[in-house]
Amino acid sequence: MADRYLTVAQVAELLGTTERFPRRLIAERRITFVKVGRHVRVPETALSAFIDANTVRPIGHRRGALRRVA
Repeated sequence: MADRYLTVAQVAELLGTTERFPRRLIAERRITFVKVGRHVRVPETALSAFIDANTVRPIGHRRGALRRVA
């Protein structure tokens, strides 16, 4: 059990959002979570996986794609 379990407040702080956003992710089952009694915890690896899955990579520049308007 080497994974660290984060509270909703900690997840929100790491994501730079309010607590409402991680709670919505949990309610919509868009992120893995663990219920310990009435407490909800998000494994650190699940948060990293969520961030990786939703990271948009930049596309490469094509020749002629950037044209100056005179």
